[in-house]
Amino acid sequence: MGLDGGRIKIFSGSANPELAREICNHIGLELGACEIGRFSNGEIKIIVNESVRGCDIFIIQPTSAPVNDTLMELLIMADALRRASARRITAVLPYYGYARQDRKTRGREPISAKLVANLITVAGARRVLTMDLHAGQIQGFFDIPVDHLTAAPILADYFARKNLSNVIVVSPDAGGVTRARDMADRLGATIGFVNKRRPEPNVAEVMNVVGDVRGKTVIVVDDIIDTGGTLVRAGEALMQLGAREIYACGTHAILSGPAVERLSTSVFKELVVTNTMPVPPEKQFSKLTMLSVAPLFGEAIIRIHEDLSVSKLFD
Repeated sequence: MGLDGGRIKIFSGSANPELAREICNHIGLELGACEIGRFSNGEIKIIVNESVRGCDIFIIQPTSAPVNDTLMELLIMADALRRASARRITAVLPYYGYARQDRKTRGREPISAKLVANLITVAGARRVLTMDLHAGQIQGFFDIPVDHLTAAPILADYFARKNLSNVIVVSPDAGGVTRARDMADRLGATIGFVNKRRPEPNVAEVMNVVGDVRGKTVIVVDDIIDTGGTLVRAGEALMQLGAREIYACGTHAILSGPAVERLSTSVFKELVVTNTMPVPPEKQFSKLTMLSVAPLFGEAIIRIHEDLSVSKLFD
């Protein structure tokens, strides 16, 4: 790639070291040497075992489960690198935890996504690289540059190679219509969405479907797949309306609680996700397909280091 390995260094927390190694392999660099451990009282211990003075540093750490631990690892590592005289630190968060707490919907409620942005900045990050934020306005929570990637090209390319016919891309809620439109444009498909009401967190009640799905191949696209309730109910509603076959896809596979049981027995022919966060073996099932975001993050890191446009990746 022509990169100077002495001026750019990539470090990884413990959240997704496999992805970090993939990114390093794509770029042609070795992963930075550091030790991550715990003191006897549970506090996080970070030791950086190589010089970073004057270097352009990238810390790869999705703040996935356990969210508070992975977030603190990121903050402490950034602080260690800043105090070691790194020239610039970019926090690479393939998944941004607390993103669903992005606004106040009732009195005396925190905006945790903004708090996390403040913490990352104070810790020493001077740039953030992330993917498919749950709410686009989170970019504005930062007073430092944010490069926002999307997995849409990766997911769309996968489905395009399947040569599916008569396709409609459906968002499981009205808020994801923009995401569905992006996918539909890439596939040359029509779009629709499910209008639902959510009486309480992680509980979704499907109301009706906007768009004609009868006899069509449906691709339901979402950003976060958590308990799977939203997707499963959307799939059932689409099947009742006469969909021929239904696929589901999403960027971030949290798969918490009853997600695996729900999705493995659902109407979906296949669930396609990316590796922004690791999916442990016990949460993998036959319908699950994982795609790598490493090449996209690798190219973005190269462009940031060389002061080139990141948005050109999506032209």
